[in-house]
Amino acid sequence: MFMASRIQSRAFSASARQLSKVTVLGAAGGIGQPLSLLLKLNPLVTELALYDIRGGPGVAADISHINTKSSVKGYDPTPTGLSSALKDAKVVLIPAGVPRKPGMTRDDLFNTNASIVRDLAKACAESCPEANILVISNPVNSTVPIVAEMFKARGVYNPKRLFGVTTLDVVRASRFVSEVKGTDPVDENITVVGGHSGVTIVPLFSQSSHPDLSSDAAIIQRVQFGGDEVVKAKDGAGSATLSMAMAGARMANSVLRAAGGEKGVVEPTFVDSPLYKDQGIEFFSSKVELGPEGVSKIHPVGAVDAVEEKLLEACFGDLKKNIDKGKAFVAQNPAK
Repeated sequence: MFMASRIQSRAFSASARQLSKVTVLGAAGGIGQPLSLLLKLNPLVTELALYDIRGGPGVAADISHINTKSSVKGYDPTPTGLSSALKDAKVVLIPAGVPRKPGMTRDDLFNTNASIVRDLAKACAESCPEANILVISNPVNSTVPIVAEMFKARGVYNPKRLFGVTTLDVVRASRFVSEVKGTDPVDENITVVGGHSGVTIVPLFSQSSHPDLSSDAAIIQRVQFGGDEVVKAKDGAGSATLSMAMAGARMANSVLRAAGGEKGVVEPTFVDSPLYKDQGIEFFSSKVELGPEGVSKIHPVGAVDAVEEKLLEACFGDLKKNIDKGKAFVAQNPAK
């Protein structure tokens, strides 16, 4: 019960001021089920719409018995079901796709997940063009640009409403640091910038209360490749689903709090960003202040040390390729 009470008392403390329909696309999957459960516990969610290619209504029936105020509905895997699930949504979370197996990189998922995200993005652009879209499906560095291209193709792209969920990177960083330093992870606010895979994940320990860690190669490696630990431990049964669901629920909660007018809500997230556009990098994750309009203010990376400067250089090379890959996929495989 600790998690539920913690979520309700701390993370979800703001009072609901408006109707907030939240839709999960891929709700019956490994991330989708625990994510939907956590969203049902959030008092800011008034209506929860669950969609998947199979099992959506079953998950909805189960979750609907939880005694919180929000209504829950599962939708059939048809075009009408999908458009009904999306209609009037304030926030759409997309964890749909296939998980990683041992030996796979997030990029290996590309071909399967790119098509899934493309088709779901098309439906979002048609049925809820003004919703906040939170992309969880990997590889996030490529799937977020895919969503952007689909919205652009329909003339409804608003860069302030599109988010790649990189919250898990800061969640992991705070936990890993607390283990090393013997502290409470709640007090470890570690900035992580860049992208959401391998070397594109750049923890900025020099900006934390433990600047000594910026020269600790082991903890940097662990933050960058923490997902691999889970893939290996699950031994073919998937990747990080429970921790990812918690991170997705935290990001959705922050978006809803900001939408309701709360000031000073800041989350790391992978967005259409001006920070490195001059280097051809259109999307970048840094701290972002959220508001009723979605992205309110994109914070710069700030001062970094020599080690982090090198990490950023490595990040830029991979990140640009990942972004370009997503854009090229849509150009070569437009949705039908």
